Amino acid sequence: MSAEEVRALMSAPGNDRLTWNTPLSEEHAAQLIAACAPDPGARIADFGSGWGELLMRLVEAAPGSAGDGVETDPEAVARGQRLARERGLAGRVRFHGVPAAEYRGDGYDLAVSIGSSHAWPGGTPDALKALRSAVRPGGRVLFGDGFWEREPSPAALEGLGAEPGDFGTLLGLVRQAEAAGLRPLQVTVADQREWDLFESAANIGRGERWALANPGHPLHAAVTEAVDARRTGYYGGYRGTLGLAYLVLGT
Repeated sequence: MSAEEVRALMSAPGNDRLTWNTPLSEEHAAQLIAACAPDPGARIADFGSGWGELLMRLVEAAPGSAGDGVETDPEAVARGQRLARERGLAGRVRFHGVPAAEYRGDGYDLAVSIGSSHAWPGGTPDALKALRSAVRPGGRVLFGDGFWEREPSPAALEGLGAEPGDFGTLLGLVRQAEAAGLRPLQVTVADQREWDLFESAANIGRGERWALANPGHPLHAAVTEAVDARRTGYYGGYRGTLGLAYLVLGT
């Protein structure tokens, strides 16, 4: 039994219960879309788009617009393509199966990246520079990234498998955006309910649902142990410590 096998089984039910693969509510998403305000005919790119739910909603908000989703997970891409067909967006939303840091595209009116800064070798600073380069003068960027809500305890770091330097403060994140030539237009953060629902549906919930549905599987005990460890790490560690900020930025 390998850790990879356990992780795969914990993800077996897929992301079908998730609208977005990030702590985000419907109301919060609508506020982000309104702040991005894509114009009719806009060109939009989402780096690390997953199945492209936010990308599609941005495209739907701007008549005649088109979106490029950059995503390497084939299952997420397949789901995104199916959703685009179902919503009549197949001709307006395309997916590109290349790493975000390798995608070459510019002149966009809006560039998006939520929780994908790790895709760039230099992390957040490199991600912000790449997004800034991807948009035309006067374009906008929607950037979502982690930060410490408070100084992380040893339990929080253990629960995440993180180091203190992996994230900074919210103000530090804003300053990094400014250093990349971007001006904050709106800054919001995921609230506690958004985090709780996300963890319950995704990281903890997927594994728990698989374990309940497969009580006789040889890896049942290992998956249950992994789920319990994740639950302990969240409720006893990084809950209320790790934050997720959404920055709407102008150029």
